[in-house]
Amino acid sequence: MRHIVVIGAGQAGASCVAKLRKDGFDGKITLIGAEAVPPYQRPPLSKAYLMGDMALERLYLRPLSYYAEQGIEMRLGTRVDAIDTAHKQIAVAGGMLDYDDLVLTTGSVPHRLPAAIGGALDGVHVVRNLAGVDAMAPRFVKGARVLIVGGGYIGLEAASVAAKLGLEVTLVEMAPRILQRVAAPETSNFFRALHARHGVRILEGVGLEQLTGEGAVSGAVLTDGTKFDVDFVIAGVGIAPDTKLAEAAGIVIDNGIAVDRFGQTGVPHVWAAGDCTSFPYRGRRIRLESVPNAIDQAEVVAENLIGGQNEYVATPWFWSDQYDVKLQIAGLNTGYDRVVTRRGDGGSVSFWYYGGDTLLAVDAANDPRGYMVGKRLIESGKSPSPEVVSDPATDLKALLRG
Repeated sequence: MRHIVVIGAGQAGASCVAKLRKDGFDGKITLIGAEAVPPYQRPPLSKAYLMGDMALERLYLRPLSYYAEQGIEMRLGTRVDAIDTAHKQIAVAGGMLDYDDLVLTTGSVPHRLPAAIGGALDGVHVVRNLAGVDAMAPRFVKGARVLIVGGGYIGLEAASVAAKLGLEVTLVEMAPRILQRVAAPETSNFFRALHARHGVRILEGVGLEQLTGEGAVSGAVLTDGTKFDVDFVIAGVGIAPDTKLAEAAGIVIDNGIAVDRFGQTGVPHVWAAGDCTSFPYRGRRIRLESVPNAIDQAEVVAENLIGGQNEYVATPWFWSDQYDVKLQIAGLNTGYDRVVTRRGDGGSVSFWYYGGDTLLAVDAANDPRGYMVGKRLIESGKSPSPEVVSDPATDLKALLRG
C-alpha cells in the first residue's frame, strides 16, 4: 500500500491530508506533528483566543475523530530527527518510518530576543503556537505593564488585545515606522493613530538595548537610553521558514524550501507546502506567510500526489484584526512607487499601491468592497487609473466591467 507521510500538523499539513482523502486517495497517510494537540488555527491565537473569546475546541481545524474516521494516522507530540531521501525513510522516536512520498509542511519559527539582552528571562514571550499563548495569557490582567518589541502585524495585534484588556502597553519598533517592511506610510499612519486612540505608546526608530531583572524580566532599557519598568515582554520580531530538516537532508533552500510550480522539491518523492516554501511567482521566487497560501498550495500538492499536473498559481491575500478594524490586503506591494487613498463611509479607507500604471496591491481597512474589487482587479490584470480610484464618486464595481 502506498504510504504518504506529511511532516508538520499545521494548516498546510491538515489541508494536504484532508484533500488526499477527499480526492479519493485510498493508501496510507501519516500526519506527524511536534505539538501534542491536533491541527488548529493560528491567527486567532493572538486575537480571539488570547482575549478569551474562543474556546480551545473551536481552534481545532477538525475534530480529532475526523482523522480516525478518514484513516489518517496521527503522530502528535512527535519530533522528526532526520530524513533519509536515499532510502525514503524518516527518523522518529522508536526507529525509522518508510514513505513512498513525503510532504514537508513544517511552517515557520519565530525569531526570539537574544539571551545576551535578556531574551531568556522568565516573562519574555513570543506569539506563535498554542503553548506560547497559553503561557502568556495569565499575564494579561488589567494594569499590567507589557512591552511589545516589533511593530509588525503580530506585535500590533498583541498590542490591541492588551489595550482592550486594560494593560499599559508600550510598543517599540527599531525601524523609522511601524509596518515599514510590509506597508506604505499611509497604512502605518492609519494604524499608529488607531493605537494612539486606545492608549498604546508607540516608540519608533528606537530599539531594545537590554531587558533587566533577576531571573524574571522587570525592566527595559532602549537604545536611546530610556528606561522603564515592565511586567512582561512579547517579542514580535518576525519569523523564519522552518527548513532545518530539509537542509540537513540536502534539499535546496532558497528563502524557504525551494519547490517548483507543482510543489515538488529537487529531490524525488519529496514535496513541500506552506510557510516553509518558496515558489515561482511572476518571474521571481517568493515565500508567503499566510493561511490562504498554506491551504491552496497544500491542496495543489495533494492533487499532484495522486496524478494531477496542476500548477500552483498564488493569489496573495492577508488580513489583520485590531480593535474594531479589519484590515484586508490583496496582492503584493513589492515595487510600488505610488499610493493613492480612497475614503469611504463610516471611516472606512483603502490604500491602493501602483508600480507605474500597474495596480499591485490594496490595503483595505473596514472596506470590504474596496478589498473585493481590488483583489478581482489584480487577479484579472486590470489597472484603473489612480485618479479614478481615489475619486469618491467612482463606482468601484463599475471598474470590474471596464
